[in-house]
Amino acid sequence: MITNFTPCEGGCACGYVRYTISSPPFIIHCCHCRFCQRQTGSAFALNALFDATSVNIIAGEVKEVMTPSPSGRGQVIARCPRCEVAIWSNYFMGGIKNLIRFIRVGTLDEAALFPPDVHIYTESKQPWLQLAKNSPQYEKFYDFKAVWSKENEAKRQSLLTKAIGDK
Repeated sequence: MITNFTPCEGGCACGYVRYTISSPPFIIHCCHCRFCQRQTGSAFALNALFDATSVNIIAGEVKEVMTPSPSGRGQVIARCPRCEVAIWSNYFMGGIKNLIRFIRVGTLDEAALFPPDVHIYTESKQPWLQLAKNSPQYEKFYDFKAVWSKENEAKRQSLLTKAIGDK
């Protein structure tokens, strides 16, 4: 978990889309599912989960593309309309689709400051990739209450309550 967060910025490869983030992430996932492997063309996707209200576009705009996800409910990927780089995803996690942004860590200007807190879907992890033994790892997903800090789980529950109320 990031302990000394300072507001940060990021953007796409061509520079058209730029964004700022004003609050720390809830958690940082390193996802090894086959969907993330196919969508990134890599062995995994590294996503930092932020309250959507703390993510602000300061230049350009994103285009949203609906794509499949392991849950079967899909995800909306926000991409730069010019260079097509994925900036973030919105998943349908219990109805909080637009309230948590899964920021692609590689789009952050200081990506090295955002290492993974947890590895998920390790059942489909590439066999040549070695993970640190002390790194939390789950074959599929996890129980939020067991993994998220109490403070962040309370924030997630608040967002879920808001999402249900907005329906």
